[in-house]
Amino acid sequence: MRLIVASELDNLPETALHSKFYRVQQELAFTEPDTTERANALASLENINRAIITRRVKGPGF
Repeated sequence: MRLIVASELDNLPETALHSKFYRVQQELAFTEPDTTERANALASLENINRAIITRRVKGPGF
C-alpha cells in the first residue's frame, strides 16, 4: 500500500475520511509484520485520524 499523505486529505469531507480510514484498516489486517506496506498503512491511518480530528476541532465552515 502507498502512503496517504496529509495534503491528499485536505479537501476531503469527513465522511470520505472515515471511509478511507475503514478501508486502510481493512488492508492493514492483511499486511505482514515489519514490512513497508504495514508501515505505510499505519502512517496513513495516523494521517487520516489527524485530518478527522482537525475537521472536528474546526467545526462546520459557516
